[in-house]
Amino acid sequence: MQVIDIKNIAEEMERKSAEEVLRWALDTFHPKIAFASSFGAEDVVIIDMLMKIRSDARVFTLDTGRLNQETYDVIDAIKDKYKTKIEVYFPDHKDIEEMVSRYGMNLFYKSVELRKLCCEIRKVKPLERALKDLNAWITGLRRDQLDTRNNIKKVEIDNSHNGIIKINPLADWSWKMVWDYIRKNEIPYNKLHDKGYPSIGCEPCTRAIKEGEPFRAGRWWWEDGSHKECGLHFNPLKK
Repeated sequence: MQVIDIKNIAEEMERKSAEEVLRWALDTFHPKIAFASSFGAEDVVIIDMLMKIRSDARVFTLDTGRLNQETYDVIDAIKDKYKTKIEVYFPDHKDIEEMVSRYGMNLFYKSVELRKLCCEIRKVKPLERALKDLNAWITGLRRDQLDTRNNIKKVEIDNSHNGIIKINPLADWSWKMVWDYIRKNEIPYNKLHDKGYPSIGCEPCTRAIKEGEPFRAGRWWWEDGSHKECGLHFNPLKK
């Protein structure tokens, strides 16, 4: 991996558009860079941008085994539109079998600790495998999604994943900007968005939100607001 001045690059990228950030990231790190997509609205925007920059840009997803059918539908629609490969990572079947045998199918409703265990096995560990040989990864994070994300940078060091570079090209985008881009470019999207789901995760852990509720209120709705992350984007050295 080439040596880069990440501090100065990060400052420079804050002034760049999402497309410019992605072009720099691909020019610098490809093929040791990939986009982690859950195929929500932000993610299909990024995929469209990536495919316009270079059609062999890498995209991967984490199939937890508990996703909505609408999510699988949009994955296939994206593959068909862009003729691109989607790398799929599944959780370890032995871990799943042991967890379900010990705690039950719906353990996540029982406590925050068990919900986080489920996320760890179904999402965090597969992500670690996906990132293992990469020098950088791309996400669809935006600052106005959640209070814990309001300080993210477009380019930053990911201390929770061995210090690789994390690219958040839509960090300064609004929800309106995301949908304006989707409509203008006629991008396939998850139809659950039309049913009041701004943020979509696993089927049993996601519901539609009510008018006036926060963006991620539908995620793990039975918990209080302090636990609305699954562990994929925890950065231990950031406040």
